[in-house]
Amino acid sequence: MPESAGAARSLVRTALAAWQQDELTEDALCVITELVSNAVDHACCSVIRIVVTRPADDRVLLAVVDRSRDLPRMRTDCDGERIRGRGLVLVDALADRWGTEPHRWGKTVWAELRSGPAADG
Repeated sequence: MPESAGAARSLVRTALAAWQQDELTEDALCVITELVSNAVDHACCSVIRIVVTRPADDRVLLAVVDRSRDLPRMRTDCDGERIRGRGLVLVDALADRWGTEPHRWGKTVWAELRSGPAADG
């Protein structure tokens, strides 16, 4: 599943371009990479689902669905020896909001990004 992050980034890039939300691309690619990485590392199934939707003209929702019922925890410790484990801190910094939705069979971890007001031309 390591190739999942690349496929997810491609999907997000394509959707944002189609929706003319290019200003969100850099942050959205970082967010989806972290969400997918968490799912790949912690899911108990070899299949994850990527969801990219536009709930409003100025909002994009990115989500990863997996079959693990373990909810992610945001690590805020400062152990400089640890290279991994702080991806949700990045998601929290880049997304306007994020969260989890537990299901009987797994969970959805989502992040919402909001585009700024259009510049007057």
